[in-house]
Amino acid sequence: TFLCLQWLDSIDLAGRTVVDYGCGSGILGIAALLLGAERVIAVDNDPQALVATRDNLARNDIDEHRLSACAPEQLGQRHPDCQVDVLVANILAGPLISLADTLTNLTLPGGKLCLSGITAGQAMEVQSAYPAVNFAPPALREEWVRLTGTRTATRA
Repeated sequence: TFLCLQWLDSIDLAGRTVVDYGCGSGILGIAALLLGAERVIAVDNDPQALVATRDNLARNDIDEHRLSACAPEQLGQRHPDCQVDVLVANILAGPLISLADTLTNLTLPGGKLCLSGITAGQAMEVQSAYPAVNFAPPALREEWVRLTGTRTATRA
């Protein structure tokens, strides 16, 4: 989470739409809003995570219309043709690999992705699942790795 927060703080989020995929308590999406993002779409398969995200949004006095929280299967219904400027996913390597096409296609060409929840030994495997992303060198903190990159014009 720290690595993702650090990255969010380093990019220009003004007026951007962000997807926080695997939002958990919503900390990354809420941070994006506090750092200037216009809108956040928070996605999680755990209903309790979506409740926690909405609760934390209220605790931070952020307008509820700036964050939409939904389950993955609701994403297409609530946000048809959803493609965003910035996507952050702080989940484990296995889900990051299995969701590679989904996460890539949620990101606009030229958009930024941040993937974390990965150990150093998993970084290459995760990167190889994202051929439509030009990755920067990985960031390391203790045993964790953050992968960031830019989506190319090619669809996954």
